[in-house]
Amino acid sequence: MIDPKLLREDPDRVRESQRRRGASVELVDQVLAADERRRSSIATFEQLRSEQKALSKQIPRAQGEEKQALLARTKELAAQVKVAEASQAEAGREYDRLILELDNLVEPDVPLGGEDDYVVLEEVGHLRDFAAEGFEPRDHVELGKVLGAIDVERGAKVSGARFYYLTGVGALLEMALANMAIDQATAYGFTPMIPPALVKPQAMEGTGYLGQAAEDVYRLERDDLYLVGTSEVPLAAYHMEEILDGELPRRYAAFSPCFRREAGSYGKDTRGIIRVHWFDKVEMFSFCHPDDAAAEHRRLLAWEREFWDKLEVPYRVIDTAAGDLGASAARKFDIEAWIPTQGRYREVTSTSNCTDFQARRLSIRFREEEGIRHVATLNGTLVAMARAIVAILENHQEPDGGVSVPKALQPFLGGRGRLEPLA
Repeated sequence: MIDPKLLREDPDRVRESQRRRGASVELVDQVLAADERRRSSIATFEQLRSEQKALSKQIPRAQGEEKQALLARTKELAAQVKVAEASQAEAGREYDRLILELDNLVEPDVPLGGEDDYVVLEEVGHLRDFAAEGFEPRDHVELGKVLGAIDVERGAKVSGARFYYLTGVGALLEMALANMAIDQATAYGFTPMIPPALVKPQAMEGTGYLGQAAEDVYRLERDDLYLVGTSEVPLAAYHMEEILDGELPRRYAAFSPCFRREAGSYGKDTRGIIRVHWFDKVEMFSFCHPDDAAAEHRRLLAWEREFWDKLEVPYRVIDTAAGDLGASAARKFDIEAWIPTQGRYREVTSTSNCTDFQARRLSIRFREEEGIRHVATLNGTLVAMARAIVAILENHQEPDGGVSVPKALQPFLGGRGRLEPLA
């Protein structure tokens, strides 16, 4: 959540951020009114409790009518305190509910607009001219069949639409990508992690995924647990309700499965493994000093770019517009890889600066000379395996259906320079 003090002192900044997101500006005034009711109810309760305590000290020394009057007043106060306490609790709950609906403050340089109003920061690599090479490129589904690498038919048979099997060299390719990603992350000081894929509501709400993204979340109602859509959730919650001692940043890199309902995507990307209900990925996560968050954000983007440079796949970097940001993100950069058979770029990674928004919800703080402050949290996908496999197969395919392996990936594939069906 945003800083309540900032909300009270500079509500226009919060209103402007909501406006840029296309979110409710009126919500700001609702939160301010709820805050005033909450603070007023606290003051009333404390005043009555103070009087109640003062009277309780006078009663033992009082005599006769004075004592009877004090006892009568004490009885009245007890009832008033009970009402005030209930009023305070209700006002607190309403304030907590409303302030959690406010999105993070958008950074000033974020582009205005919605999903299609991103700004392209850079394009990297050269697009292959398959016509000049004398053949029509196959899409990843057809290549997956030729290689014995992807089986969407049996995935649908066993689990339903938008599920799949990775088989043979497809499975080996996923493991190679994961190992290469973890190898790079550990080289930069990240602690490798394998986090739980099921989390409590506190973790999901604390990271901001029970608001606008709730419809995409799988919930196990009987156990009151959620399947994570990204390992950002268990990584962010790893230090919840803690005060971190020692140096920042603390960086973690996690391999995990991710589960998404893909609500609202009916009819979109129904072929193949671009938009699916389950995939694996390696996610970077950083807890850092708030003053260093913007620089850390650029570092995460640089590490994502380094990884994708190794895959020798053409890509572009975009600055996501305010209206397309998640609730927790103050700014987000995406890497989009070129998919030849679609003739367009598709998102393969993203990195978000969540400032201290998640840390306030999860109560994650650190010590410094000036006192205790909330940390900043940042996340960045190093590789989402399904989409990386799509990009590699389509961009590195050969006329006979084989696929050349990027040089940096070859050591993680047992030295293979080319993907072929396993014998």
